[in-house]
Amino acid sequence: MNFVNFRGGFELETFSKTMNPTIEKFGYPVTLVAEFEHWLVLLRPAQPTLGSLVLAAKSDATAYSALPRAAFAGQAGAVAAIERALTAFTRYERINYLMLMMVDPNVHFHVIPRYSAARSWNGVEFADAGWPGPPRLDAAVTLDAEQLRALAAEVALNF
Repeated sequence: MNFVNFRGGFELETFSKTMNPTIEKFGYPVTLVAEFEHWLVLLRPAQPTLGSLVLAAKSDATAYSALPRAAFAGQAGAVAAIERALTAFTRYERINYLMLMMVDPNVHFHVIPRYSAARSWNGVEFADAGWPGPPRLDAAVTLDAEQLRALAAEVALNF
């Protein structure tokens, strides 16, 4: 598996790469928590639940079927790592993978850990407003730049 573990530091080489517009819109490189050969895991800037992520294909593809075959194989490892990390970080009860791609066209999934009782991080409460139904993306907690960096770094420690 080609996984880069950042635990406290980023390689400058990683940031010299040009990424697709969807990845950049979700805050890359500040929100980067893990990298795989074909996928990036980013902290979602708007947090409908604590630890919400974006699993984004590095490809410029705008259709899931257009990804290279190796990306599909690599997705399994990325998903397993995400679920291990979020289990450790949030102790979620369920997890949702949403592939919406209506506003941001490049292939990506919103990864929303779900829970019945609110979670707290650094004095900020994160309720799951949609529990037990569909996630409420409109009820997200918006973090400031410092909080976003700190949360991304803390989530990355679980990968």
